[in-house]
Amino acid sequence: MSKDFRKGNFTKGVTMGESDTTNEATQKVEEQEITEYETNEEGTKILIRANEEDFIQGLIDAAEYASEETQRIEIVREGRLYFAFHVRPLSSQEYEKCKKKYTKYVRNKQFGMKLPEDTDRIKYQSAIIYEATVEEDRKNLWDNHKVWNALNAKEDRIMNGLDVIEYSLKAGEKDKVLEAIDKLSGYDDNLEEVAKN
Repeated sequence: MSKDFRKGNFTKGVTMGESDTTNEATQKVEEQEITEYETNEEGTKILIRANEEDFIQGLIDAAEYASEETQRIEIVREGRLYFAFHVRPLSSQEYEKCKKKYTKYVRNKQFGMKLPEDTDRIKYQSAIIYEATVEEDRKNLWDNHKVWNALNAKEDRIMNGLDVIEYSLKAGEKDKVLEAIDKLSGYDDNLEEVAKN
């Protein structure tokens, strides 16, 4: 247990720790000497064939991001750690699923199709946090029936995990957690760096 935890020395708000994954791959890339080659079309094909296994392994490693990369989120108010949980990156499909679920659609008679009218931003944000929370923490916090019963005893209407997120996180805390999820999901990366790689 850390010294800060025992003493109760916490900064107010949401504390976001470093990603739980090691940055060995990043360190290896930084240590490698990068050499640029100018090739013609045939030379490029030969170079790609020679490095095909590396490309394939890189794709496989990149696809495993959701299961390996997590970040610890601590909810701290007035120097007291209330609770902590881990979030993982979300895929585009998961973001879209949350958005569709909490968007109201209306049928446009002129076009003959449904068009989005309004998104319940509060439920959408809670759904993103719920979806990004790792399974174990989701069960222990958001889907914990003891928590539901305790909050219901206070006359709050807790029906599901999203309601627990609504009642337990302040608006600013939710925004900071969403920023951490977006960053973890790659939305905060430097686009120039991504384009180079």
